[in-house]
Amino acid sequence: MINITIFISYMSFLITTGQYVLFLKSIFSRFENRRVYYPKIIYEINELGISSIGFVAFISLFVGAVVTLQVAYNIENPLLPTYIIGLSSRDSLILEFSPTMISLVLAGKIGSHISSSLGTMRVTEQIDALEVMGINSASYLVLPKIIAAMIINPFLIILSIALGIVGGWLAGDLTGICPTEDYLIGIQYQFLPFNLAYALIKTVTFAFIITTVCAFFGYTVKGGSLEVGQASTKGVVYTSILIIICNYLITNLMLS
Repeated sequence: MINITIFISYMSFLITTGQYVLFLKSIFSRFENRRVYYPKIIYEINELGISSIGFVAFISLFVGAVVTLQVAYNIENPLLPTYIIGLSSRDSLILEFSPTMISLVLAGKIGSHISSSLGTMRVTEQIDALEVMGINSASYLVLPKIIAAMIINPFLIILSIALGIVGGWLAGDLTGICPTEDYLIGIQYQFLPFNLAYALIKTVTFAFIITTVCAFFGYTVKGGSLEVGQASTKGVVYTSILIIICNYLITNLMLS
C-alpha cells in the first residue's frame, strides 16, 4: 500500500514537472509585438515591486537589528574586536538573510497575487478569450511578470541589505553593544564585491522561480474560486521549496 502511494506521488510529480516545462516553452515560444509588452512590464514593476518597498523596508530594518544583537550576544570574548559585530552582520545580510529570506517573503506576497490573478482569469474564461483571438496567452500574461520581477527584485534586495545594515547600526548604537565607529569599520572591513554579485545572482534566479511557478499553478487551475485558493497555496509552497533547494545549489556552485 505504501509502495503504491509512493508510486502515485512520484508519477504525479513527473506529470506536474512535465506540464511546467511545457508551460515555460509556451511562454518563450511565440511572442507578441514588443510594443505590447512595454506598458505591461511597467505596470508589473509597480504591481510586484514598487508596492512591496514598504513591506521589505520594515522587515529588513528589524532583521538587521536582530542579526546584530544575536552576533553581539554570541561574541563575548573580550579578545575579539568589537568591529567583528559589524562585519558579521554585513556578511550575514548580504550572503543569506536579504536574498533568501526576502525572496521567501516575496514568494508569499507577490506569488499568491500572481497565482490568484491568473487563476481568476482562467476560471472566468478570460484566458480562453485571449486564445480565441489568436494571442499566446502564456507569453502575453506571464512574460511581463517574469521580466518585471527579474528587474525590480535585485533593487529590493539591495534596499534590504542597506536598510538591514542601518537597522544593525541603530541596534548596536542604541544598546551600546557596538559603537558607531566600530560598526562602520566592521561593515567596510575586507568587503568582497563578489558577495554582492552572488546575492544578486540568487535574487534573479529566485525571481524567475517565484513568477513562473506561481503563474503555472494559477494558469493551469481548473474549477472555481475554491480551486483558485488551493492553486495559490500550492504555488507559494512549491516556490518556497524550490527557492531553498536552488539556494543550496547556487551556494555550492559559487562558494565551495
